[in-house]
Amino acid sequence: MSKIITLGEIMLRLSPSGQNVRFVQADRFDVIYGGGEANVAVSCANYGHHACFVSKLPAHEIGQSAINALRRYGVDTQYVARGGNRVGIYYAETGAAMRPSKVIYDRAGSSISEARPADFDFDAIMEGADWFHWSGITPALSDSAAEITRLACEAAKRHGVTVSVDLNFRKKLWTSEKAQQVMRPLMQYVDVCIGNEEDAQLCLGFKPDADVEAGDTGAEGYKGIFEQMRSTFGFKYVVSTLRESVSASHNGWKAMIYDGKAFYVSRRYDILPIIDRVGGGDSFSGGLIHGLLTMPTQGQALEFAVAASALKHTINGDFNLVSAEEVAALAGGNANGRIQR
Repeated sequence: MSKIITLGEIMLRLSPSGQNVRFVQADRFDVIYGGGEANVAVSCANYGHHACFVSKLPAHEIGQSAINALRRYGVDTQYVARGGNRVGIYYAETGAAMRPSKVIYDRAGSSISEARPADFDFDAIMEGADWFHWSGITPALSDSAAEITRLACEAAKRHGVTVSVDLNFRKKLWTSEKAQQVMRPLMQYVDVCIGNEEDAQLCLGFKPDADVEAGDTGAEGYKGIFEQMRSTFGFKYVVSTLRESVSASHNGWKAMIYDGKAFYVSRRYDILPIIDRVGGGDSFSGGLIHGLLTMPTQGQALEFAVAASALKHTINGDFNLVSAEEVAALAGGNANGRIQR
């Protein structure tokens, strides 16, 4: 069992009750907790790892409810600082067919965005850890959150911890110019860089020679950009997910990984119907971390990650509530969905 640290924000998600109900129709909302790095922690805990989530939450009952949501699935919350005034909120409307899903954020002034370095002892947190994961969402929350992210990365390197990042550009949080100003210097600490073609361009300034929107998801357009990213930042692995959006209910899904020697492309999953795609990328990151920690080849690790994420699209909520055995069965070719009894 590996000790895996994730750093970020967990939010209160409010979704209209009922299938495919629009915001303007809703008179009830379902409460779900989730957020990029929290979702990764849940996945890793489900795979049997010692997963620790680092954040800051208010000392009131809503903050405690967020912590309880993580504890329910075995995530270690001992490093969550308490204080501040609010839990970030986001509203999620699930799309269907040609109507896209929609997210509205209400997260300004959340506890983690106002956290300070003194709230965390990162040397103690990283002691004995094997892996540290963060995403581009965290430093986008505020300048202080960006500083906390840097301090966590520095501590991880001091303790010999593998560091992964999911670039995760969010245009509602910052501009591409600000993202590159903050993110590029942080890449010196990163061993495993995860993203998609848009993230790589907006966060780091690298654009693959491929048009995903037009269905061009072949490996050739990505090889050159992966090599440039490794050369520039010294990544051990560069990883990209490839989502083909046929509609809000129907996606194609695969990924590719490059270690400087071999370029591996996963099998493609045709996901129809999608139940909830929120957290799909996080489930991929969690699966990849597990795969790289436990499997002999990058190809096996990637197949596990893609299968894990494909399964997440069938589960309501942010968390990917599947076991390693379920993911391995799908990665091994069992995709018929027949009842198990």
